[in-house]
Amino acid sequence: MQYLKNFYQIKSNADIFAKISKEKETIGYYDLAFQDTSAIKEYAKTVRQQDIVVIGIGGSSLGTYAIHKFLQHKENKKKLHFLESTDPLDLERRVSKIDLNDTLFIIISKSGTTIETVSILKYLSSITTLNKSNTICITEHDSKLNDFAKANDMKTFEIPKNVGGRFSVFSTVGLVPLSIMGLDIDKILTGCKTIYTDYFEKGEYYKSIMEKARFMVENKNKFNINVIFSYSSLLEGFNKWYVQLWGESLGKININGTKQGLTPIGLIGPVDQHSFLQLIMEGKRDKTVTFIKVGDFENELTIPDISLPGLEELNYINNIKFKNIINEQADATIEAIEHIKDIPCDVITIEAQDEYNIGKLMYSYELLTSIVGSFVQINTYDQPGVEAGKIILKNKLKKTI
Repeated sequence: MQYLKNFYQIKSNADIFAKISKEKETIGYYDLAFQDTSAIKEYAKTVRQQDIVVIGIGGSSLGTYAIHKFLQHKENKKKLHFLESTDPLDLERRVSKIDLNDTLFIIISKSGTTIETVSILKYLSSITTLNKSNTICITEHDSKLNDFAKANDMKTFEIPKNVGGRFSVFSTVGLVPLSIMGLDIDKILTGCKTIYTDYFEKGEYYKSIMEKARFMVENKNKFNINVIFSYSSLLEGFNKWYVQLWGESLGKININGTKQGLTPIGLIGPVDQHSFLQLIMEGKRDKTVTFIKVGDFENELTIPDISLPGLEELNYINNIKFKNIINEQADATIEAIEHIKDIPCDVITIEAQDEYNIGKLMYSYELLTSIVGSFVQINTYDQPGVEAGKIILKNKLKKTI
């Protein structure tokens, strides 16, 4: 008798590792860490414009914004802007801050037909001249956007077909604008390589990522909300990127027709200590919490040694560095949650605010997403729910003509 299993079950770590290793043959983001960046860096040296404008949405911009937000202190004097929303008030406000005569426009769309991106492209074309001297396109080699670029003799950078949008930050999508801004993209990729190599050689990152993924999957029916609590406003962009990566990748129907999903929430400490923390501490036990701390803020800003009338009893904070306060706030929150003992939590400490460490962090989350997707037996890389909405929108807009 032959017995074939085609239903969902939580597989062994060995099975998942084998599946991920096999997946590398067809899913392109894994190997982006090892790409040749010379053409990107050479082009970046030629850019003279001071305003750099990324026109893209979702995976075409969130990853770039995350790294830019975290590493602004290391960038050159150029200004990086993002146009992604069709909100007319927001679009006009953002464009008003750009010198259209001193701008490089970077149009990014994997498919080349993203309505938000093309809408903004059309708007910009109506208020300024877009040509090969001030516009480049990042897209698939056979997309409609690539046709547009060719028709206008514009420079293009290719997005590999086997790299999905939300996994594309380490492709030309992110590396081109980040290199233009003066960041060391090779160090970013070195961070990715560190995670890749350690995982596939079954080192410490293999153990910690597999353990975290397995816990989430085995307890997904009880703890189905996953909170990132980042103790630095510089990680606000990372939080947004994580929400898209996690939500769009894991909210799927699996092999036996069961709806899967681990809801992502991104919080910033200490601000959200004064709002969402109450829900975590005394609300329903349906959340896991990952704290992300920055080990070295590379900043010595200190609370002045002064006394304010009426606030003398708070003089104990005088002469304390702000970077020490924020990490003490994080540690206090972590200790409070650990004391309760029924809220699963873990802590990630980023050693420094540099390219290497943000590369490590983001690549590890891409890998974690893939592993969780393999455990629950879904297609981590499609987004049929999103595509359904796009089709409806397209039909609605056509009817208005």
